[in-house]
Amino acid sequence: MSKHDPKLLLQSAPLLRQGMTTPAAMRDVWIALLPASLAALWYFGLAALLVLLTSIAGAVLTEWLFTPRERRAITLHDNSAALTGLLLGLTLPPALPLWMAFLGGMASIGLGKIIWGGLGSNIFNPALVGRAFLLATFPNAMTTWTAQSGPADFLTLHASNLALPFMQAPTVGAGTDAMTTATPLNLMKFEHQGTDLGALLLGNTSGSLGETSALLLILGGIYLFLRRGLDWRIPLGILGSAALFSAALFLIEGDKYPTPLFSLLSGGMLLGAIFMATDPVTSPVTPKGAWLFAIGVGLLVVLIRVFGGFPEGMMYAILLMNAATPLIDRYTQPRAFGRKRATK
Repeated sequence: MSKHDPKLLLQSAPLLRQGMTTPAAMRDVWIALLPASLAALWYFGLAALLVLLTSIAGAVLTEWLFTPRERRAITLHDNSAALTGLLLGLTLPPALPLWMAFLGGMASIGLGKIIWGGLGSNIFNPALVGRAFLLATFPNAMTTWTAQSGPADFLTLHASNLALPFMQAPTVGAGTDAMTTATPLNLMKFEHQGTDLGALLLGNTSGSLGETSALLLILGGIYLFLRRGLDWRIPLGILGSAALFSAALFLIEGDKYPTPLFSLLSGGMLLGAIFMATDPVTSPVTPKGAWLFAIGVGLLVVLIRVFGGFPEGMMYAILLMNAATPLIDRYTQPRAFGRKRATK
């Protein structure tokens, strides 16, 4: 009878591994966003499809151009660039010129990711960096909203979609196929007019491509939660703090300020709270930090919507709290075992 030595496996930390990888995590987000993306195509037709594809193309091309050749296959395989382009596209209006969507995708990756050192090193959410770039550079195009065309007019394009770069598109409404319209947030802020909650749930409203259906965004969030693809504290903290703050304002002056449900279901609240604020790279890693981050986003978005110059504030709220994330992580990091807290 012979005695065999046990087999030893030498490897570097981490010693415990799980099946979740970057490509798998990105794939889960794609699946979660699929219903809302299909709803955008249903309501806005071919224009929505082209805007989404163009923003994705700009992001993927920029990732390919600025990634070293030996790492291109790995970087593009994780689908992070394509997902950034999709998220950006869902924040854009359906009548946006396609070249602007492409430029936004490039800015998302170039300014929001590559310049910081690549995936995992960026401070700000790349998709929101791209949207902020477009909003600052082309404010008129980014705040021009068109009415839904519906599935019957799926193949109809807006004249502005095909505008040449840096050339003025034909005026909407003057012999073209689209008419400008106000979003629910615009109606509430400037005319103090509410929108039917059923329309907000199903998506029968104007706005960006990702504002089509609150119900489908919630279903996508539930899928990510079940897949452990997000920190549940962040969307819960954002929606809870925004609801409480909105309720307080509504109780003070109900004719002027929106109801809590309207605040939660309108605009980019759900898209931002579920799919952008939960970005693990740009959000705090500690439970306490996640709560602080989320409450900050919820309060800021309501403040900007109600008292700011823009009817929507989700983008700025998330970007501002992204900037505060390193500080939040620093002061909410638990004490290392065996170390004493610093005394004055």
